[in-house]
Amino acid sequence: MAELKKNFSFRKKTTKDVAESKSSKKTWWVQIRLFPIWLRIVIVVALIVLAAVLGVMIGYGVIGDGSPSDALKWETWQHILDIMSGK
Repeated sequence: MAELKKNFSFRKKTTKDVAESKSSKKTWWVQIRLFPIWLRIVIVVALIVLAAVLGVMIGYGVIGDGSPSDALKWETWQHILDIMSGK
């Protein structure tokens, strides 16, 4: 049904138009991505990690009493894990 609507026209076809429509093949659209899928996944994971690091720094430095750079030190995380485990 859609095929009939596509080819329907009131305009009289010339011999050139008829020859072109018969010889032309169906064009399949191929989408060329600007960024490949693997790159999109890497970018999303990197953004998630960046958001987590910034959240930890804001939470520890701005909301808490420490320095934002202290939130990235291993000693700080060891102290937090010791408090959580009850040591």
